[in-house]
Amino acid sequence: MTVKDVIIVGAGAAGLMAAGQAANEGAKVLLLEKKEKPGRKIAISGKGRCNLTNDENVSDFIRNYPGNGRFLNGILREFDNVRLREFFAHYGVESKVERGGRVFPVSDDAEAVVQALLQFIDDAGVEIRTNQTVEKLLTKDGKIEGVKLTNGSVVKADAVIICTGGSSYPGTGSTGDGYRFAKELGHRIISPRASLVPLRTAEKWIQEVQGLSLRNVEASLWYGGKKQRTEFGEMLFTHFGVSGPIILTLSRWAGEAINQGEKVELQINLKPALTSEQLDLRLQRDFQKFSNKQFKNALDDLLPQSLIPVIIQLSQIPPERVIHQITREERKSLTQLLQTLKLTIMGTLPIASAIVTAGGVDVKEIDPKTLASKLIPGLYWAGEVVDVDGATGGYNLQAAFAMGYRAGRAAAKYTLASV
Repeated sequence: MTVKDVIIVGAGAAGLMAAGQAANEGAKVLLLEKKEKPGRKIAISGKGRCNLTNDENVSDFIRNYPGNGRFLNGILREFDNVRLREFFAHYGVESKVERGGRVFPVSDDAEAVVQALLQFIDDAGVEIRTNQTVEKLLTKDGKIEGVKLTNGSVVKADAVIICTGGSSYPGTGSTGDGYRFAKELGHRIISPRASLVPLRTAEKWIQEVQGLSLRNVEASLWYGGKKQRTEFGEMLFTHFGVSGPIILTLSRWAGEAINQGEKVELQINLKPALTSEQLDLRLQRDFQKFSNKQFKNALDDLLPQSLIPVIIQLSQIPPERVIHQITREERKSLTQLLQTLKLTIMGTLPIASAIVTAGGVDVKEIDPKTLASKLIPGLYWAGEVVDVDGATGGYNLQAAFAMGYRAGRAAAKYTLASV
């Protein structure tokens, strides 16, 4: 039987940070990871580039966490984006800021982030064991006593930090183990669901433009008879629907609305920089320029090539009609189409395809000052396993690192105080 001060279950962003911080506080730390390699989800995040955090002022961070942002307020201020970038710079990972405030390693290499974290825990003296799956958490007299592994071995500890992630990307090890542990010990679980996930649409024309990426467009989510959310930026058409940063951000609300029986519509404004009047004037200039061309040959200056046949079809203007024969009403209708291109949202891709899981351990049962369980002394929670989720743009990794920082330090102080 092994005896430690602190056990961390899950070697992702929160777990690696928690392990190093606990060890730096003087605790004997064991980090358990069920996969062969730690940091698997970090390594594939940001398409292999790892969007570490966002450059936004930390006071504005909270509005980018639709899932319990207030819970994170003090946590993010203690270990903010500036401290996170300094942390990685110390381990040789300099960072840069890109569009939307997204922060990436200068090297564009997510693996460098993983290696920096492994160096951090090695320097701190953390023992890490991979290919180790925890079967259950052990308690005695209502307090944490340790963990039992699936191989039958037991590790005793005064504190256990659960950093097992959610249910998204199960291939990285996030298979919902933490939810099971929580339920077994009496914690309430807010039903896990997909967040930051592509959307499926009903329209068949989507397949004609699959692979098309659009920048500087505006997407609005409509349900309940009104516009609910709007995002500006990049999106992508796929063979099943839509994806890309602004779609992923909207997906949380789209999924919830559909689950509640709402009919959900996405409206895309292809020309958000222009008012409808300005866009109409732009069309008039283009129509004058191409007055003797057929309609199907007159939109090259306005739209991506692959989108032109779709817009022509939806406009119901005959493609062979000569431009100077298009009526004012038809032009006005085209203007409206370009700024309210409608898609019927049928649902999201499965939770396994989501970047982030919404839902998880109820924050009402977690002390935000320490991330300790309010039900079981010695039990701590950090990362995606908690009912906290953010928008795309580095917010979720920042939350995981910050939660790991606080939980690791708090757990170490708890165990050392009880010696």
